[in-house]
Amino acid sequence: MGEYRDRVGPYALLRPVGGGTEWEADPAALRPVTPAERIGAQVAAANRRTKRRV
Repeated sequence: MGEYRDRVGPYALLRPVGGGTEWEADPAALRPVTPAERIGAQVAAANRRTKRRV
């Protein structure tokens, strides 16, 4: 799962929820996330940030 950032040529650029390195994906393979998937990704990103501070 990733956040849509931009389109470059035939590819969509995505990045991880909470930040990180972007990657290219086939736009035809993308779909919107469900509310449960979004919440899960946001919680995982918050947990990663918390572990880095400890």
